[in-house]
Order: sequence, then C-alpha cells, then structure tokens
Amino acid sequence: MTATAPPPAGGQITDAQGRVEPVPGSIPTESDFYNDDLRPVPAAERTWKTYNFMALWVGMAHCIPSWTLASGLVALGMDWRQAVFTITLANLLVLLPMLATGHAGPKYGIPFPVLARASFGLRGANLPAMIRAAVACGWFGIQTWIGGQGIFILLGGVFDANWAAYDEIGGQPWPLWVCFLLFWALQMAIIHRGMQTLRRFENWAAPFVIVGAIVLLIWMADKAGGLGPLLDQPSKLGWGADFWPVFFPSLMAMIGFWSTLSLNIPDFTRFGRGQRSQVWGQALGLPTTMTLFAVLSVLVTSGSQAVYGEAVWDPVLLAGRADNTLGLLYALVTVLIATISVNIAANVVSPAYDLSHLLPRLIDFRKGALITGVIGIVIFPWKLIESPDIYIFTWLGTVAGLLGTVAGILIADYWLLRRTVLDLADLYRPGGRYWYSAGWNWRAVAAFVVGGVLAVGGSHTDAGTDGPFPEDGVIPFLQPLSDYGWAVGLGASMLLYTVLMAPVVRRQRDTAG
Repeated sequence: MTATAPPPAGGQITDAQGRVEPVPGSIPTESDFYNDDLRPVPAAERTWKTYNFMALWVGMAHCIPSWTLASGLVALGMDWRQAVFTITLANLLVLLPMLATGHAGPKYGIPFPVLARASFGLRGANLPAMIRAAVACGWFGIQTWIGGQGIFILLGGVFDANWAAYDEIGGQPWPLWVCFLLFWALQMAIIHRGMQTLRRFENWAAPFVIVGAIVLLIWMADKAGGLGPLLDQPSKLGWGADFWPVFFPSLMAMIGFWSTLSLNIPDFTRFGRGQRSQVWGQALGLPTTMTLFAVLSVLVTSGSQAVYGEAVWDPVLLAGRADNTLGLLYALVTVLIATISVNIAANVVSPAYDLSHLLPRLIDFRKGALITGVIGIVIFPWKLIESPDIYIFTWLGTVAGLLGTVAGILIADYWLLRRTVLDLADLYRPGGRYWYSAGWNWRAVAAFVVGGVLAVGGSHTDAGTDGPFPEDGVIPFLQPLSDYGWAVGLGASMLLYTVLMAPVVRRQRDTAG
C-alpha cells in the first residue's frame, strides 16, 4: 500500500526517539474537538518505562475474573492443560494488535478516540469510541460487583456474620449492596486524582497481588498435603472431534477478554517514554502474567478439591474458608487491591476518554469517569455473570467480534495505508484531511458494518444452554463464522477498509506532494 506524504512543513516536529509533537499554535485549541484530556501528551511528560507497562499488565491480569477463566474452560469439559493452552494462545494472539495500535501512543501522545479520527473521521470516531465505552462500562460493573461480593464474603468471615439473617433487597442481603456501593465509591475517589496516581498505584499493586496469589497457593498446598487429584483428571473432550468445536469459540472468547485493551491501549502508551518501553513492557507483562495466573488458578483449585472434597474455583470463596482472622484480612486487602487495579485501568480510563471525546467542551476525564461509574451500576452487572454460557460465549464472544472489527480498521489505516504517518493538527481541525464528509468516513463505517455482521451475525445459543440467541443463529448461514468472531471481524474489516481507502490515501499524498 502507498504511504501518505509527510504532514505540512512546520506543523510538527520529531525528536531523536521518534516522538512527534505539534508546533506550538498549530493545533486549534478553540476547536470543538479539543480539550486538555484529548491533547497530545508533550514529549517531556511521556515518562512511563518498561516496568510501568509491565506493572500495569500484572495489575490488570491478576484479578478474580482472570483467575476464574480457567475454571470456566474446565467447566466446559477441558482439562487443566487444555485450559492453560487456550488462555496462553489467546493472549499471544491479542498481543499483536495491541502492540500495533499501541505504537501511536508513544509516537504521537494521543488517546484511542483521537487515533480513531484518522480512519473514522473527527465525528465518526465517536462510533468505535462509544462501542468501546459501552463494553468498558459493562466490565466496570461486573468487576465492581465481584469486588463487592469479595468484601461481603470476607467481612462475613472476619466478623462471623450470619448474612442470611439480614433482610434482602432485590434478592440479596442488604449488606452486600452496601459493600458494592462502598467499593464503587472507593474506585471513583482514586480515578478522580488522575493518570499519574493510577501509575503509582499500579507500581506497588502489581507485586502485592502476585505475592497474595503465591501465599494462597502455599496455604492450600500445605492444607492439602500436595496439590490434589485435579491435575490428573482427564479431559471430558479429549483432543479429537469433541475438543475443537469447544476450543475455537473458547479461544475467541479468551481473546475477547483483552480485545477491549487492544483498541484503547494508546490511552496508556501515550505516556510511554518510547516504543521500546511499551513493546517490551506489554510483551513481558500480558501473556506471561495470564499464563502464570491460569496455572496458579488450577494448582490452588486442585488443592481445594483435596481439602474440601470439591473444586472451589472462586478465590474469594476459597479464602473465606480460612480459619484465622489475619488470613481473612490479608485476603480482603488482596481482593480489594487486585480488583481496583484492573477495574480502574481497564474499565474506567477508556470510557472516561471516550465520553470526553463525545462532548469535549462539556465532559472532561473526571466527569467521564463518573458517568462510567453510574452506567456500570444501572446495567445490572450481576445479570451478566449468572451463567458461564452467557459470560463466555454471549458476552465475551460478541464483544470480541465487534472489537476485532474496529481493530482491523485501525491497524489497516495506521500501518498498511498511512505507514504510521499522521498529521496531529488535522486530528483536531474540522475541514482537514480527516474530516472526510461532515466529519464521517463512510468507508470505515461500511467496513465496520460488514465486518461486524460477519463476526457476530451468526451468534447462536447451543441447545440446552442459556443465551439470548436462536439455536440456528441470528443469521443462520453465518453461524459457522460465529465461532471465529474476533478473527473474522478483524480480517474482513481490515481487507475491505484497505480496498476502499487506498485511492483516498493516494489522493491525499498527491495533494500534499
């Protein structure tokens, strides 16, 4: 594909590390598409190093939902080897688009919705931004509910409380709702202090959570007199014809777990000192951490089966069985730190920027975070995780298909067509090269619609399981594609967008030249 011509002379400068900054005064700060949260981060403020990105991923990956991913796969019939293999492969695959979209962060200092303007248009970028925000709000609610449950269970153990004797509201004891709301408020207070506070929190939260997981393993191994029989249990699926129909949709669902971050990772990498920091930090932080956590999950659960006669996959329920107050308090603090670490970084930062992008003059980062918190409550997150089928296939699978479609467009535009060359000022200027037609690029919208339909149009619910889709699929002839939703969405949108946009990019190059 052809590359675009360099931006107009004098519009931006590039330092020795390849970091680009606009010339003072070149960006129209009075524009309706600009505010301080969306501006390019000055090179002097791009200070995150490799450890900061590693700590970010360790903090995000070491959470209760990550811990229970392996349990969900085992519940579907896999053995521990198959579950760990599926999770590891998924995270290696999702790392590739994450590094690709993350490149724009250290180079230009821009967040995800501003990067999306290059392909979707200044106004059209709200389409992928709002989809990403909606997904993040859902995840924020789920994580907050899980964290509130953890506090509820562990406090019950500390104070030996009989929660069942308390009055119920909405089918749950009222102290559970109090724990949920208090945990919500704590997260809002932390994010209100901004991104540098988040960086400092992640730096010390990451090693604390790792130590907590290892302590849980040592405690359980000691009580079990070994790691128990779970590691010897055979797969219910084998490695033949019964395995692959479960493996591929599960792989797409595991990719879906972090496909959200493969879009908005520039929200973090924009603070990176350089490409080396974000590439090594993410490569060392994501796949290794997720694999380690999956193995720890299986080992600890195997010990629980030997001790209690049943596999206790939920680490909160397992910690709640500790027979001393000190152990329960330590588990409580670990759950708090682990859940806050992932929830704020993965599920508040992105929608805060995305909502700010929707109305830059009215919504700043902090207001966007507060709106995210409110939406995270009103979507009833406890309903999204009632069933493994809904959680893994409906929620994660559908999310993966749609977000893979957006990722395909961003990668095609930034790498294949523009060869990483962007005009910073035009990303904020109506009437510039990214204005297209009234701020919308219909080619990106068309690629998104086609890729999205191919990716999730065949979504179906297996017979005898829970789910909102028809058994033969929403669009029956697309059902075979639904098991590969993320890959189908990414590949289809990337191909179609490249074909549609190549002449436009060529004209922009010729005009600039």
